[in-house]
Order: sequence, then structure tokens, then C-alpha cells
Amino acid sequence: MTSASRTVLTSAKRLGAGPTIRAGSRASYRAVAELPGEPHIVRRDLASSPSNDVALSGATIACLVHITDLHVTDAQSPARFEFVNRYWEDSRFRELLTMQRPQEMLNTHAIAAMVRAINNLGVAPLTGEAPRIVAMTGDSVDNAQRNELTNFLALFNGGTVRPDSGAPGYDGVQKPDWPGDIYWKPDGADGADLFQSALGFPLRPGVLEEAIKAFASDGLSVPWLGCYGNHEEVCQGVGIITPALEAAMTAGRKPVGPPPGLDPDRAVETFTDNPETFMAGEAIEVPSDPERRPISRGEFIDAHVRSGGHGFSPRNVDDELAYYMHDAGIVRFITLDTVCDAGGADGTVAPPQLHWLEQRLEEVHSSFTTRDGSIVRTSNSDHYVVVLSHHGFDSLSNPRGEQNAGELVELLLRFGNVVLWLNGHSHYNRIAARAGERGERGFWEVTTGSLVDWPCQARLVEIFQTADGQLAIGCTMVDHDGEGLAGLHRELAGNGLYGGFDSARAGTPADRNVILLLPPPF
Repeated sequence: MTSASRTVLTSAKRLGAGPTIRAGSRASYRAVAELPGEPHIVRRDLASSPSNDVALSGATIACLVHITDLHVTDAQSPARFEFVNRYWEDSRFRELLTMQRPQEMLNTHAIAAMVRAINNLGVAPLTGEAPRIVAMTGDSVDNAQRNELTNFLALFNGGTVRPDSGAPGYDGVQKPDWPGDIYWKPDGADGADLFQSALGFPLRPGVLEEAIKAFASDGLSVPWLGCYGNHEEVCQGVGIITPALEAAMTAGRKPVGPPPGLDPDRAVETFTDNPETFMAGEAIEVPSDPERRPISRGEFIDAHVRSGGHGFSPRNVDDELAYYMHDAGIVRFITLDTVCDAGGADGTVAPPQLHWLEQRLEEVHSSFTTRDGSIVRTSNSDHYVVVLSHHGFDSLSNPRGEQNAGELVELLLRFGNVVLWLNGHSHYNRIAARAGERGERGFWEVTTGSLVDWPCQARLVEIFQTADGQLAIGCTMVDHDGEGLAGLHRELAGNGLYGGFDSARAGTPADRNVILLLPPPF
């Protein structure tokens, strides 16, 4: 349910750690509490004037919601390797974590609550406009599975969501009798797992039974744009889906321990190239499910096109290319595909896509700078440009692909109408000013945290001109107003071992509610 009594905008109220509910030997389990709202900070890193007048002048240029890294999860899949969490403190396994979260069976309920919150958002605080579009920047699903994609589309388009998979009933690592004590087992004995004994997690009998029930999602009431992320392409966001793994995904053998002779020094490389190797250890039988089959990039695009497009076109289906442009009034959205087909979590952009991007930028510029620094003037009309991608500058570093983050930024800086780059992947709220060395006006890179991890938020973005003639990008974090399972999801995420209340995932105040200033591009 959604309460109409509390705003979801964090400029009025925000959420944080509350009182202790239960103490563990290592940490205390805390409630989620309402805290005072967070005012907007004006950032002038790229501004041309020190003026304090940031009031709206004229019509709003754009009002949208940015949401990313939903991780719709089939938490009972045989092709998830939750036992890897036992290596939390071994840095050699860093890229493979997190394999399992205590809140993951509740992910779909949290996403449905955010969909409702966006639909009920009303008007934005700086412009008084309602959101016109939602930009989703990848990792809609967790493990590149068809049933996960089906649930994601039901959540965003409206329809029936079925969190359960395999045979009816929950059959995964959070069962009381599942081997190992490194998972939160809400139906287990008091203190029987490390989450309870060390972190103070409570028992919640019946929550898994409730979580797997099918439910209806309203779907978003405004158009939305899709984006391809690494978790749509590779197993657990890292491992190439080999024929052997593809067969295992729909079968009924579930690994519960590491393979014999696992070399920690080569664990990431082994998982990336041959993730089925991690199924060679101790295992138990679980119900199979043909809907757990892996999806391809082409199937991901086609599913979007068949359900309304969401930025993709039939040509994207034919070419199996997941990058596109979408014009909305005077704003051009350009969505990139930064996923590395060769495996690994981090991103890359191939040269042909950079060439395509350059052409799309030229189309909406009356003038731009060439590679050699000269100015080209065109007969094209000027549009504001917002770039969307899953990976941001810091994570376009996959050693298996082109490491060309610098080349991408240099390209964007040559086109002065680029004002904003929205991305995700890191599960952190971060904002960086990207300015050139040759006097380019620059643009803002805004990274929004994941809905699956604390602080479980989306970001409202407003673009407008100020009374003193500057361009402003207003950002306001959005909480979902979910109760019940969605509220429990957020509480569990806040109490996570390494990514909860006390982590840096929420960012600093300068990464959240801000007004980002730029000189007007035209």
C-alpha cells in the first residue's frame, strides 16, 4: 500500500537509521526513521556567474525521473552462486559480490512501490512540473533470465508479477534447512544464522511465503526508456553464459558450495569465462523451470519493442544494437550500450558506437567543435542533449573491451548542447562536473544509486533556465512510500553488512538534492 500522508520527496522528509530494534554481536539492527528534509545545494562547479538567483525563468525544459539497477531477481535460480558470499573479506572475490542479499525476495515489491510513488509524485519542487518521462539505465534484472525480464516488464508496463519460480513455494537459500548459516533465514530458529546472531536481524515467520505470491503492478503512468546493463547480458553481472551454463539454468541442480580446488587468485577470471565451473561442488536438487532460460541482447530489445518500444525500434531488433536516440520536444535523449560482451562487470563503448554517437550529436547542434579544435557551423536546430547509459565514467574500464571513457568524454565535450549524463551501475549516488581542458562549457554526470540497495531511491530531475540566464539541473531524491514487504525490503537493505545505513552508498548531500548550474548552451 502507499500512504498519501507522507511525501516521497526527500526535500520534505528523508529516511535514515532509527532506533535499535535488536542487538547482535557485531552490529545492531535498526529501524528506518523519518528525518528532517534535505534542502537543495547549489553547485557552481561549471557556472559562468556567481549569482544566487536560481528561480525558474520561462518554460521548463524537461522533468523526468531517473531510476536504475532494479535487479528483478529470481532468488531461487540454480544459476546463482550465493555461497560465494562466504568470501566477503577476501578482496580477490570483490567483483563477484554481492551474490545474495537478505532483501532480494522482496525486490519486486519494492519496485512496485516505487512505480506507485512515481505515479503519485505530483509536481516537482523547483519547476512545479509533473514528470513527463522515466529514464531507466540498466540492470533491470539480476541474472539475464527470461522470467526476470517478464516480471520487470509487468512491473513497469502493468500486469501480473510472479516472484516465485520452479515449483510452487519458496525453495532457496533462506529456507530454515538450507545448508549454511551465512543467509538470513526469517523462518529459522532464533539466532541460527549469522545475520541474526551477528547483525541482530529479527525472525519474520511467513515473510517468504507472502513474498512469493503473485500480485498486480499498476505500471508507470508516463512513458519510460529502457537501457541494457551487464546483468542483462552475463550471469550475475559477470560470467559469460556458456552452453553448459545455459543448460544448467533451466535444470534442477543447485550448487551450495565451491568447486573442488577453487583457486582464489583466479576465481574472478574462472567465473567470467566459465561460470558453470562453480556448479561442480556440493549441490542439492531443486525444481527446474524452463522460464529461467537466458535472454540475448536481441530478445531483450525485442521484448521492449513488443511492449511499447521504450526507446527501442524495430531497427534495433534487426541490428541487435541496444543504443538509440529519443527526441522529446527540445531534448534529445541518447541511450548508449556500455555492456562488454566478453564478460566482466565493468563497461566499454566500441568505436562504431562512438561514431554513431557523434552523428546523432551533430544532428542537434547548430555548431560544434571538431577533433582538431575548429568550429563547424550547420543548419541544424539546437536541442539539449541528455545521455543515458548503464556505466559511468569511472566504470568504463573493462579490461576485456575498449577502455575509452576518456575518448567518450572528449567527444561529449566537443558538443556544447550536452548538459547531462545519467547512469548507474555503482549503486552509489554521485555527481561529478565534467569540464574540458580547452575551455569547453562542460556537463554534469549524475549517477543514481540502486533501488535494490540502500537507500533504495530514484532521482527526480528538472532542467530549466534560471532568472539570471543560467541553465539549471535540479535533482531531488525520491523514496518509495511502500509499507509491508516494500518497507521491510528497505529496512533489510539499511541493515546490510557492507552497504547499509553507515555505508557511502547514499552519497554526500552534494550528491543528492542539488541544483547544478551551467552556462546556457544556446
